[in-house]
Amino acid sequence: MRVLAFEDSYDIESLLSSGNVDTNRLTIEQKWDSKDAIEMIKEFKPDILLLDHFMPPMKGLDVLREIILGVEKGELIRPQTIIGISSAGFANQAMLDAGADFAITKFNIANLEIWGEN
Repeated sequence: MRVLAFEDSYDIESLLSSGNVDTNRLTIEQKWDSKDAIEMIKEFKPDILLLDHFMPPMKGLDVLREIILGVEKGELIRPQTIIGISSAGFANQAMLDAGADFAITKFNIANLEIWGEN
């Protein structure tokens, strides 16, 4: 499974590993800012996309909206699973409302059942 994470504070692979996710079965790419996020998504073609809500220079919510617009225009293939990750409940709810498949506190991402599906 190809995982692309936009997270500016915490190492996603470490969070998954510490939660007993077998990261050897994943190809993980982490971007520490959201500059050129749409281009990165087009290039990497992730199965799973993790979006931090509070990410510079473009919030994860704005990236999600750009993805949805790009898919509607036929300019982008939507990742199979989009996950909003934030420490703030209101931010996670905003991601769900905007079209994310899941939203979770970033420290709990290893608890999602999707990691056992690969």
